[in-house]
Amino acid sequence: MRKNLSTLLLALGLLLVLPELASAHILPGTSHGMREGFLHPLTGLDHLLAMFAVGLWAAQHRGRAVWMIPLTFVGVMVLGGILGVSGANVPEAELGIAASLLALGALIATATRFRPTFSMLVVGFFALFHGYSHGHEMPAAVSAVSFSAGFVLATLLLHGLGVAAGIYLQKQQRVIAFAGSAIALCSIFFFLN
Repeated sequence: MRKNLSTLLLALGLLLVLPELASAHILPGTSHGMREGFLHPLTGLDHLLAMFAVGLWAAQHRGRAVWMIPLTFVGVMVLGGILGVSGANVPEAELGIAASLLALGALIATATRFRPTFSMLVVGFFALFHGYSHGHEMPAAVSAVSFSAGFVLATLLLHGLGVAAGIYLQKQQRVIAFAGSAIALCSIFFFLN
């Protein structure tokens, strides 16, 4: 338990020391294939935390919801990405991403479960903002299909890690509650950005 707490505190400390991790932006002069698409969600702490949180919250559910919640996120994220690439305007997308951290963290911390359909609607709502952000930031010179396949795979991986952590820590509700609280608290930095 102390090791888990130490790891979480280290992660929070890094958040304070390395604020440039807060934004998942493409670096100029880099190639833009599947590899870069895969790395894209991993380079922005806001996306990384939210995608892990979706998996962690899904693990607090039962039955099919454990995998339906993450798959809903991915499906709606792809639709949001299409909106972003098409040039559509989704107002306050960054605010929606910050709100996703606050809401998902609070849902995890309080072990709140809804009916599976409503839980899927919740993550779908937030996935739209995340997908739009990925699509909007996609460079024009990119192969949209390979780049998108990369960030979908990374998202599935992060969801899977969240589900695995949630299942592994099922009997340690305090640790899960602490993780949810930490994710919710991180949203403050993104609201201020």
